[in-house]
Amino acid sequence: MTILVFGHKSPDTDSTGSPIIWAWYLTEVVGTQAKPVLLGEPNTEAAFMLKHWDLPKPEIIADVTAADTCIIVDTNNPAELPPSIHEANVVGIIDHHMLVGGIMTKSPIEITIRPLACTATIMHDLIGDALTAAPRGIKGAMLSCILSDTLAFRSPTTTPKDRAVAEKLARELDVSIPDFAAALFAAKSDVSRFSDAELLRMDSKEYNVAGKDLRISVLETTAPSVLLDRKASLMAAMPGVAQEDGAEQVLLFIVDILKEEATLLVPNDLVRQMAEASFGAKVSGDSVVLPGVMSRKKQIIPALKL
Repeated sequence: MTILVFGHKSPDTDSTGSPIIWAWYLTEVVGTQAKPVLLGEPNTEAAFMLKHWDLPKPEIIADVTAADTCIIVDTNNPAELPPSIHEANVVGIIDHHMLVGGIMTKSPIEITIRPLACTATIMHDLIGDALTAAPRGIKGAMLSCILSDTLAFRSPTTTPKDRAVAEKLARELDVSIPDFAAALFAAKSDVSRFSDAELLRMDSKEYNVAGKDLRISVLETTAPSVLLDRKASLMAAMPGVAQEDGAEQVLLFIVDILKEEATLLVPNDLVRQMAEASFGAKVSGDSVVLPGVMSRKKQIIPALKL
């Protein structure tokens, strides 16, 4: 039996790196055969991580079956998992998001959910002293995940634990955090080859707010002007993406990593009303700047209302 380890759809750096880390641990330390897989093509930052640390890209799968044994990482939301997840034998969850509920398992399982900024930080503690034997690429993936999820410690989700683990890994790898984070974020900001629909789904999660099914998308970048120059076409693509994905509306937040602010695109009255009710903002055009807003998990989702 080989355990499949995977994160959420539209895999970012944490949902690409954490399956690799945990599959290594299970296989090489625990002695249980495990395989990292992805639920889609990794984003540009995750692809950079794989290339930089010389890690093979995991196989991409579309679904699981009743014959599959799985461990889920970096999510516990059924909407972000394979369609047949309830048929598979899920034996574990490692996550740092709020508990959504709804995953049905065949027996009691191991669940670790901690209020940290990154799944890889949790794995650092779960692996413990065995991490000293990890290859450079595994430690590099762990560092990449933490820097990505914390936006190099700028995100309000960052905890002292996340920072301490990242700094420890950087010392062991002889890596400059500012330099490596800049390279990560430059890769994240390179969106030239993506269509508008792909960008709207790139880092996107489904939520119900005030009875409305929303696709809430976040694009983190050091070059927001590249995305804002596409504002009209991005907004024009929103109705089609929403309809295809069974949502009423797509909300797109463009997060400026360096200025530590988000710009919310405002294509219609629904989004305008939501922006004003949620963030106390006064919207006068087709976008609104939200100073200090950087985290979907901590600042966007909890605030959204009508």
